Amino acid sequence: MKKTNVFFASTLLTAAFITMSFTGFSQIFPTTGSQVATQAVRPYKVAVPQATLTDLHKRVLATRWPDKETVADQSQGVKLEQVQKLIKYWGAGYDWRKAEAKLNALPQFVTMIDGLDIHFLHVRSKHPNALPLIITHGWPGSVFELTKIIGPLTDPTAFGGKPEDAFDVIIPSMPGYGFSQKPTGTGWGPDRIASAWDVLMKRLGYKKYVSQGGDWGSVVANAMGRQAPEGLLGIHVNMPATVPADVAKALKNGDPAPQGLSDKELAAFKSLNHLYTKGGGYAGMMVTRPQTLGYGLTDSPVGLASFFLDKFNEWTYSSGQAEKSLTQNEMLDDITLYWVTNTAASSAQLYWENNTNNFNALEQKTAQISVQVAITVFPGEIYQAPKTWAERAYPKLIYFNEVSKGGHFAQWEEPQLFAEELRAAFKTLR
Repeated sequence: MKKTNVFFASTLLTAAFITMSFTGFSQIFPTTGSQVATQAVRPYKVAVPQATLTDLHKRVLATRWPDKETVADQSQGVKLEQVQKLIKYWGAGYDWRKAEAKLNALPQFVTMIDGLDIHFLHVRSKHPNALPLIITHGWPGSVFELTKIIGPLTDPTAFGGKPEDAFDVIIPSMPGYGFSQKPTGTGWGPDRIASAWDVLMKRLGYKKYVSQGGDWGSVVANAMGRQAPEGLLGIHVNMPATVPADVAKALKNGDPAPQGLSDKELAAFKSLNHLYTKGGGYAGMMVTRPQTLGYGLTDSPVGLASFFLDKFNEWTYSSGQAEKSLTQNEMLDDITLYWVTNTAASSAQLYWENNTNNFNALEQKTAQISVQVAITVFPGEIYQAPKTWAERAYPKLIYFNEVSKGGHFAQWEEPQLFAEELRAAFKTLR
C-alpha cells in the first residue's frame, strides 16, 4: 500500500509502522509495540491524493438534483438555488490545494492517546509566559473553523493586544473528525475526549492550562471542568449548558414556558423551542441512526454539502444566509475536509455516543464543575443564555459577557472579537 500524507521527523523513521486505510488515501501510524513510539509527538503534513480530488470532482459534476422547494423560505431546508450556486463553485472554481496549504503552513502533529492517533495544531507564542490553551471544535466544524483565531491569540501585539495577553494554542481534531483516527468501537464520548485532551496537554509539557470550546467543544470543556485534572485552571464556553430543570421539562414535553421568566429567559425558551420542534431533525438522525445517515453523506458530496449548509445558514449571525458570515472557500474547506477524510459517519457517531441534551444544566452536570468558568454569549448562537441561568448552572462562574455580533461559529465568524473575549475571560487565571 502506498504511504501518503504523513511526513515524519528523521529521528522517527526507524520506528516500525502499520498502515491504516482511509477512503481515498492512507495514513501511517507507528506500531504499539514500543511505548516510546506510541507516545511520540510526530510532525504531520496533509497530502490528499489527486485521485481522491478527481473522484470528488466527477461526483459533483454528476449530481442529480431534486425539484425546487415549494415554499419561499427555508422551512423545507436549504433552497435549491443556494446549494446549486455553492456546488457550481465547488466543481469549477474551488481549489482544495489552497486549503491544504493553509494547514501545512501551521505546525501540525499526531500522537497516540488511548489507542487512537490524534491530529492537532500546536502554535506557540513568541511572547514569554503565554497561557497554554486547548480549543475544541464542534460539528459540522473542524480545525478550519479555529485557524483564524490563532494569530490574535498567539501574537496579540499584532492584533491590538498586549504581550501579557498571549496564548500557546493547541487545536486537536476530535476522534472520528478530520485527520484524527476513527474509533473502531464504542465509548468515545465527551468524557473520554476530555481525558485525552488532558493527556495531550501534559504530553506537550504543560503543567497549567485552560480549555475552550463551542458546540461539541463546549460539551468537552464542561467535561474537563467536571474532571478537573491537575493543572486545568479554567474553561471558557460559548455554547453553555444553562437551561434549568423546569424549563428543560417544559421544552421536552411541549408545554408552555414556565411562569415568571424574564424577557431574556423567555427569549431563550422560544429559541430552544424552535430547535426542539423545527430545527433539531439533523441531531435526531445522528443520535439514533448515524450509520444509516452516513451512507448518503459518504456517497454524495452534494448531500454532505447541503446538510452542512443548512446548519451554516441557521447558526451563523447572517439572517439565514451563511455567505454573509463565511466565504464560499471557508465553507468548502470544511466540507471538503469531511469528504476527503470520509468522516461523515464517524463524526455523527459522537451524537449517538453522547445522547444527552447539551443545553441542560442538569444533564451536563454543570454544578459539578469545580474549576473557574467563563462564558461569552453571541447573538447568533442557537440560544442566548441568560446570565440568571448561567449563574445558577455554573457555581464557579467568573466571567459572563454578551457581545453584539457573531453566531454559533463565533471563532470562525468573528476571530478578533473572540480573541478579545478570551483575553478578558482568562485574565485573572494567568
